[in-house]
Amino acid sequence: METNSLIARARAYLDARRGERTTLEELGRAVGVSPFHLQRSFKRTLGLSPKDYQQALRLEDTKRALADGSRVSDAVFGAGYGSLSRFYEKAAAGLGMAARAYRAKGKGMAIAYTTFASPLGCILLASTAQGLCSVKLGDKPEALARQLEAEFSEADLKEDRRALKEARARVLGFLSGDATLDKLPLDIRGTVFQQRVWAALRQIPRGETRTYKDIAAAIGAPSAVRAVGSACGANPVALVIPCHRALRADGGLGGYAWGLGRKEKLLKIERKRQA
Repeated sequence: METNSLIARARAYLDARRGERTTLEELGRAVGVSPFHLQRSFKRTLGLSPKDYQQALRLEDTKRALADGSRVSDAVFGAGYGSLSRFYEKAAAGLGMAARAYRAKGKGMAIAYTTFASPLGCILLASTAQGLCSVKLGDKPEALARQLEAEFSEADLKEDRRALKEARARVLGFLSGDATLDKLPLDIRGTVFQQRVWAALRQIPRGETRTYKDIAAAIGAPSAVRAVGSACGANPVALVIPCHRALRADGGLGGYAWGLGRKEKLLKIERKRQA
């Protein structure tokens, strides 16, 4: 059976049973292959095991229900978790904030932010008490602030230059070649696959690049090149997770949420400082 067809059938089976728990053996019988072959093909193609895929579905269903205003318990049990403790143990970190806060786009959360000039233009940093939740690049601070307000529309947003003084200094130091962003704490949300891609990006040394194909291979999903590109595009903390170091197979810049001009300039800055 052709791999893409196999994975499409397996995904369709799991998608139709969202909220249920499907074993690898049951899924293998449903698509007509051995559990071992299915596990290997699924992970090679998507970067996730069938179990991880089901977990990602449950998390997405929980996030959707919370965003629609459901109570935490209703959202958690409706998505197929057996208990609240199981949800908080296995999945809550994927929300990037407490479930009750996520339900209302950060309602009740205190988020400090600041904007400042840099060699890349304007930079916005935003942070909860746990760590940076957003790093944006642009031309005008007002436009970046509006983007943040839309993303966390129910949070208590406060412009606070002093609260982010250390992070600001670290970012500017990074752009001048005198500091690293590796130790900055983060408070971000993403799917299991996105988190794996983001972790791989943080392993790329300064001044070096990897292709999307390289990154897909590094996370054990060599066929998931397009998904890697999408995960790079969904990166909520520019610079700290260095998605600018990901290139197309032909060496082209590929995409960059903050503009290809900034990506090119950033890569030149990093290479110059490494020379």
